[in-house]
Amino acid sequence: MRKTLKIQDEQMMAMMPEFRTSQHLLLFSDSVSVFRLIPEDEAPDPFAGSGGGARMVVRMGGDGGDLYKNFAQEKSIQVSEMGGKNFLITDTIKQQPWKLSEETKTILGYTCHKATRKISQPIGIIRMSTTNGSSTKDTSSLDKPKTKEVEVVAWYADNIISPAGPESYGLLPGVILQINVDNGTTLFTALEIKKTVDPKELKEPKKGKIISRQDFNKMMTDMMSGGGFSTTIRRDQ
Repeated sequence: MRKTLKIQDEQMMAMMPEFRTSQHLLLFSDSVSVFRLIPEDEAPDPFAGSGGGARMVVRMGGDGGDLYKNFAQEKSIQVSEMGGKNFLITDTIKQQPWKLSEETKTILGYTCHKATRKISQPIGIIRMSTTNGSSTKDTSSLDKPKTKEVEVVAWYADNIISPAGPESYGLLPGVILQINVDNGTTLFTALEIKKTVDPKELKEPKKGKIISRQDFNKMMTDMMSGGGFSTTIRRDQ
C-alpha cells in the first residue's frame, strides 16, 4: 500500500518536493491487522517507468512503528521508539461514523464500495517555549492548534471480509483498498493483494514498555518543553 502526502505549507514547499510517498504492508485476518512501514531501501520506486512528468516524490521514514489492531478485543498497540527505549502505546479502537454509499469502482480487480466520514485535523502552528539558567524556570506554554473539518473517502472491498485499513482507518464491511483524506492531501492506495499471510506476522507485539496514548503524548510534550529551548512545530496536515 502506497501513502502519498501533499505538502501544503508554502515555506515547507519551498524547501521540499510537493509530494512525498512511503510504502506499507497491511497484514490482516478477520479479527487482527498490522500496518507496517516498508523501509525505504526495500521499497521499489512506484513511479519508475512512468514516462516522466512534473510531480516530484521523496520518501520519508518517519511514519512510526507497527500498528497492531485486535478488533475482537477493541484495542490497538502502536510500536514506537523514543530516547533509545521501545514503547507499546495502547489505545481503544473507537467506532467510526462512516456513511455508506452504493457507488462503486474497481481497484486491483476488486469491486470496492464508497464510504465517507468527516474528521477534524489540526492546522496552523504549535509554539512551545521554556527558559532556564536561573533558579526559577518558566513553565512551558503550548498554543492550542486550530482545527478544520475535512472529508475522508474510503473504498472498501466487501468480498475481502475484514475490518482492516491503513493507519487508524477501518471498521468497514471489508478491507479498505484506498483512502483519500482532504481531497488528496493524504492518499493511501493498495498496490498489490496477496491472499495468504504468515500467522506469526499477526502476533501481538510484546517488546517494550506498555503506556497509554494519553501518557505517551504527555511524555512527548514534557520532553519537548523541558529542555530549555524555544521551538516551533508546524501541524499543517
